[in-house]
Amino acid sequence: MPKVARDLTNVEIKRLDKPGFHTVGHVPGLQLQITEKGSRSWVLRIRIGTKRREIGLGSARGMTLSQAKEYAAEIRRKVRYEGIDPVAERKAARSALLAEQAKAITFKECAERVIAKKMAEATNKKHGKQWQSTLEQYAYPVIGDMSVDDIELSHIVEVLEPHWESRTETMTRVRQRIEAVLNYAITSEYRQRSNPAVWKGVLSNVLPSPNKIAKVEHHRALAIDAMHDFMADLRQRQGNAARCLEFVVLTAARSGEARGATWSEIDLEKRLWVVPGERMKAGKEHRVPLSDVAVKLLKAQPQGSGDDLVFPAPRGGKLSDAAMSALMRRMGVQATVHGMRSTFRDWAAERTSTPNAIAEMALAHAVKGVEGAYRRGDLLAKRARLMGQWAEFIDTKPAKAGTATPIRDNHAAT
Repeated sequence: MPKVARDLTNVEIKRLDKPGFHTVGHVPGLQLQITEKGSRSWVLRIRIGTKRREIGLGSARGMTLSQAKEYAAEIRRKVRYEGIDPVAERKAARSALLAEQAKAITFKECAERVIAKKMAEATNKKHGKQWQSTLEQYAYPVIGDMSVDDIELSHIVEVLEPHWESRTETMTRVRQRIEAVLNYAITSEYRQRSNPAVWKGVLSNVLPSPNKIAKVEHHRALAIDAMHDFMADLRQRQGNAARCLEFVVLTAARSGEARGATWSEIDLEKRLWVVPGERMKAGKEHRVPLSDVAVKLLKAQPQGSGDDLVFPAPRGGKLSDAAMSALMRRMGVQATVHGMRSTFRDWAAERTSTPNAIAEMALAHAVKGVEGAYRRGDLLAKRARLMGQWAEFIDTKPAKAGTATPIRDNHAAT
């Protein structure tokens, strides 16, 4: 039986000021520790099995003498009658708490990690930004601050259902992105349950099929025979938005590729525009042959801007896509900038005998199937002839409304 010292009163304890350990009494091993700097705390010295322990009970400023006695007595009871090591128990409890806190990651935190990974992998950074904007707009207000382990089917439905029928395509992408975030959480062991954002067998039982309620809206394209008058009107317009749009039509390029075109990418002598892979949707370099009309347009463009852009914005930097769209609205055209590529593709299919591979390569599309698997070149010479015919077609006024000027066919199938 350990020797119990005389109980010290509160007054006697307050008078203690010598650094070291002072026996308090009442509970064997209970002491007041005073450091050299004068801080005071309660300590219980006790034997646990074959080891002697010094267990800190807490600051004397935040724990009264009576509370320290009760705490120390409880520890001694656990050691003697339950065989519990309080130090090991405390470490285990702390480890469990830290582990639980590490798992309590929110959906937003998890999504940010997935988006960062997508941004690092993506050739087109716009895709990562679309992830960010759609999740911020639709998912975060409902599940952003929730632990990923707490998200249930009802929460996913709450995100999707209000806009499922009116914005089906967008909400389908939101669902796919939520599913990807929760898959990451499951793989990272932040979530222990199945994924409630899966479509097949889960959400398909709750929401209508997107294929049955959504109509895909393609980019509105200009009628083939309307292209001549459109370009005639466009060429009367001033400014780089008009010139860039004209270049888009003549090259069948995407808006972003044309707006970002630099003089260092263009060789007027070789009549060639080489768009680097990092600016292409497919991530591969694309060579664009330039027709006589396209070369003439470029030669008329002033050079020497600080950022080397062929079609800089009025205040510097790259033109916005909105500037070109606004120009088309002012012209009263019921089509989109991207729709000009569709007009070119329709013309190539309906008014020429151009092989599919040449037309698809002109649009920087991958050629699919067996032909694509064996095709190694980019058919530049044949595409150059096609773009020359396209420019000639644009400059030739149709004989009458609804008919087309015949286009000679120089493309023998290979």
